[in-house]
Amino acid sequence: MPPQTPQHALEDVELVVVAYRSRAQVEQMLAGLPGDLPIVVVDNSDGSDGLRGVVEARPNGRYLAGGGVGFARAATRGALSSCAEVVLFVNPDVRPTPAHLAAVVADVRRHEDVAASGACIVDADGPEAGQPQIGCGGWEPTVRRVAVHAAGLHKRLPTAGVYAKPRANQPLRVDWVSGGCMAVRREVFERLGGFDTDFYVYNEDMAFGRAARAAGLHEVLRTDVLVPGSSGGSGAPSLEMMRLRGASMARYVRKHHALLPALVMRALTAAGYAVRAAEQVARGDRRRAREHWAYAVGAATTTATVGGRVVTRG
Repeated sequence: MPPQTPQHALEDVELVVVAYRSRAQVEQMLAGLPGDLPIVVVDNSDGSDGLRGVVEARPNGRYLAGGGVGFARAATRGALSSCAEVVLFVNPDVRPTPAHLAAVVADVRRHEDVAASGACIVDADGPEAGQPQIGCGGWEPTVRRVAVHAAGLHKRLPTAGVYAKPRANQPLRVDWVSGGCMAVRREVFERLGGFDTDFYVYNEDMAFGRAARAAGLHEVLRTDVLVPGSSGGSGAPSLEMMRLRGASMARYVRKHHALLPALVMRALTAAGYAVRAAEQVARGDRRRAREHWAYAVGAATTTATVGGRVVTRG
């Protein structure tokens, strides 16, 4: 990463964080950032864990109650409430440094045709520690790309599927970048309509990349900006989130593709994850099996719940 002066590079920048029962994660993330860095936190659990006090204790912290509206609506609300030139979407479970943030901010300031610049989230520990996670960015779904992912061939053909798993420091051109650590000029975000609120969570970043391409812009995936991830995530149950992932993908392809290709992609996704579930049962990993099955059910039904409330329906 090129050397920069974070204090200067982060002027007229505000962080946008969407939280859900994630006070501890937000506290840990903020501990590594300047105390006066402006931040707006949109809390979808409406202060149930005392997050308001953490945010408002900061000199430039703003707290907004989210009302359980999901990521896309909450993030858009937070960004459009900002007066900063650049907004930085940062998930509570990532641990960026000021230099990481400065690098992606510089991209959108330097290049008018760049709609967004995203860092790569990397595993903090385990066998792939320091390696970018799958899904830092990716490509527009097509029948071929979805088939590659459903069959698990993306592991051998890493640029042929839907989700990118880039190699560190090796440039990769993608159609969209993840909103986990992403910079965008606020004017561009507003002009493109923000995140698509047809999605409760997941696929809104994919849809934003599509809107950017339609406007003649592109997004940049910074494979040299490696931001550590953290375990824990939000307070939402993992099986609900996995089902929501599948449902959101099914919703996306139906919205943006003709009926027949969309149905084929939906069937391929559901079948691929059902097979993954069976494989995990055979290996004795019932937790992973349940997660894969939840994804398959979400893709097949296009319906998912959070906390027992239906948030997306086919």
